[in-house]
Amino acid sequence: MSSASGTPPDSLAFWQRRNQSDHQSPPQAITQPAFCQIPQISYASTAPELSDNTRYDFFSRVVPPDSYQAQAMLDIVTAMGWNYVSTLASEGNYGESGVEAFVQISREVGGVCIAQSLKIPREPRPGEFDKIILRLLETPSARAIVMFANEDDIRRVLDAAKRNNQTGHFLWVGSDSWGSKISPVVQQESVAEGAITILPKRASIEAFDRYFKSRSLSNNRRNVWFAEFWEENFVCKLGMHGKRPGSPKKCTGLEKVGRDSSYEQEGKVQFVMDAVYAMAHALHRMHRDLCLGFPGLCPRMSSIDGKELLGYIRNVSFNGSAKTPVVFNENGDAPGRYDIYQYQNTNRSAEYRIIGHWTDHLHLNIDAMNWASEVPISVCSLPCQMGERKKVVKGVPCCWHCERCEGYQYQASEFTCQLCPYEQRPDRNRTGCQPIPIIKLEWHSPWAVVPIFIAILGILATTFVVVTFVRFNDTPIVRASGREMSYVLLTGIFLCYFITFPMMAAPGVAVCSFRRIFLGLGMCFSYAALLTKTNRIHRIFEQGKCSVAAPRFISPASQLVITFTLISVQLMGVFVWFVSDPPHTIVDYGEQRTQDPGNSRGVLKCDISDLSLICSLGYSILLMVTCTVYAIKTRGVPETFNEAKPIGFTMYTTCIIWLAFIPIFFGTAQSAERMYIQTATLTVSLSLSASVSLGMLYMPKVYIIILHPEQNVPKRKRSFKAIVTAATVTNKLSHLASERPNGEAAVSKDMKQTSDGEAALEILEMSQGHCPHLLVTPESIPVKS
Repeated sequence: MSSASGTPPDSLAFWQRRNQSDHQSPPQAITQPAFCQIPQISYASTAPELSDNTRYDFFSRVVPPDSYQAQAMLDIVTAMGWNYVSTLASEGNYGESGVEAFVQISREVGGVCIAQSLKIPREPRPGEFDKIILRLLETPSARAIVMFANEDDIRRVLDAAKRNNQTGHFLWVGSDSWGSKISPVVQQESVAEGAITILPKRASIEAFDRYFKSRSLSNNRRNVWFAEFWEENFVCKLGMHGKRPGSPKKCTGLEKVGRDSSYEQEGKVQFVMDAVYAMAHALHRMHRDLCLGFPGLCPRMSSIDGKELLGYIRNVSFNGSAKTPVVFNENGDAPGRYDIYQYQNTNRSAEYRIIGHWTDHLHLNIDAMNWASEVPISVCSLPCQMGERKKVVKGVPCCWHCERCEGYQYQASEFTCQLCPYEQRPDRNRTGCQPIPIIKLEWHSPWAVVPIFIAILGILATTFVVVTFVRFNDTPIVRASGREMSYVLLTGIFLCYFITFPMMAAPGVAVCSFRRIFLGLGMCFSYAALLTKTNRIHRIFEQGKCSVAAPRFISPASQLVITFTLISVQLMGVFVWFVSDPPHTIVDYGEQRTQDPGNSRGVLKCDISDLSLICSLGYSILLMVTCTVYAIKTRGVPETFNEAKPIGFTMYTTCIIWLAFIPIFFGTAQSAERMYIQTATLTVSLSLSASVSLGMLYMPKVYIIILHPEQNVPKRKRSFKAIVTAATVTNKLSHLASERPNGEAAVSKDMKQTSDGEAALEILEMSQGHCPHLLVTPESIPVKS
């Protein structure tokens, strides 16, 4: 070994212990002028800039550069889930270059942000390390500290953290300068616990241990530093020329390494041996190629230059002292091979344990790691929850604020929220969209039960009235009510109750068609009939004031024609509506689109807008208003005429109902319960209108017909004066003197043509009070015996 290297490994080991930072800087030889062209092989220099082939083209090394180490440390940080770290470097080439390589790789790869990059001065002032700890605490989320520092600086940083009561706060990630060394953590075990360190992969060489332990002062004289090593190792003094003045003990020379002193093989012995063997292999191959079996140094080898030798060095490949391949890349660097340690404080003792390795890729055994509780974190911001997007802090991609996707937005990506389609809403986690539930008015809903109950009662009551009128069709009260018009009016009342059921039914093409047809038809039937009646009364009285001629179109047939003409306008409008816009269903997502998407619903409904609804009901309302006007005009009818006043009260009440309907219907347009309120309001209003007409116009008559049949008779026996007056009004008395029997028959026939004969007689009699000149004396009329 000694003959191959020229310098015994034991002296190298001692020299490395004296100069702990010899691997931090490029060797002095590489600073020589380029014309020297002397290839060098380093066993300890790891500075990344030495990989620059344009500046250090004759430099090679058997240890991996710190760029590999920085990559390995970045992979460790990433594997632990730490994305926010600080860096700490000793001032100098090793520390600054290592941190620079780590920062550069982290920027290129991404995913890890640097909170702070601090530097330890070469000559720190008192309190400098306390300031460093306080500065690191300015970013408390960055608990992981990546360190490229020498042993002494590492020890003082740990001591400052302990002094400032930060034991357990920082997560140390140390470079190979920390490695598995004991000196930095002596009396700092608690604060160093959990530290992850890295060290180039190496093995202990047993042959070297045997060789070194056999060294003594007598067999190792050519090493000029061995005597100094002897004094330091055995704490003694070698005569008057010893290097340890004042030492009380004198060296005997019989001390033995490993017996009389502690001994641990220097970690770089493997690399020293590999470097020597690399040069030996290069020279051997050169000799084989150039000397062609010539023993010793042939003339061809004596004239070679550094470039030629460098080529042989870069092409060597052999298994080194630790049975690992020794090779060089184009920059002269050895492959990166690292062991990863964690400083663990177990119940027995504190020790470094291997938790993984790095060879181009990280292999980390998380289960072998030991933490006080759970795996610690070192992140700027905690991960956002589902349904939240990241709002990144400008310039610091690892820091963000979590913002929840509000309203109808969902989390489209890690950083964005997007609106769901109109017919959808966010799911529970806001990570996607789901269809909005579709609802319709159900039969069992309270909004439907009440209107349906009213409608059923109304239909039963209407049916009872119709049956009663049919059963007593020829009685005076029924005849006096105007039978034909009464049946038309009752039909309208029935339809007003019936429309409740299509309005409550599940929307479909058929149901929507029924709604369009019957929504305004029932009111149209009712108020067309009432309008015809009130108009007839008004015309009779107005005509009776000034003329003996009977008004036109007061017969039942004329009244029916007028009524159905008015109704046909409604039917024609519905027909045009059907042609221009065929009935169909829609799902209205806007009606119940609440601020909380969880409560939003799509409403299945017929495609009937509020404007269409008003148009459909508008004509009926116009008839109602007109009828009310005529009811007001006929309010002065004498008490003996019993039709005008009930119609008036009916119309006044109906107007009040619909005046209340309008603000309720349109005032709830923005309500979440709009569908229920408006449908219930509309159907109840129709039912109440029908109930008012049924109750005021027909229930009193049914009461008399059923319970007081004795009153269902003519009020009095009609006199010939009334008959003659009626005949005069109908222009049938022009020839009474010569044709009395025929005249009587004509009057009787005219009376029979009207189903309101009794009322007509009353009207004509009362009209005589307004127009006295219409009076006819009884003497002018022959009286039958």
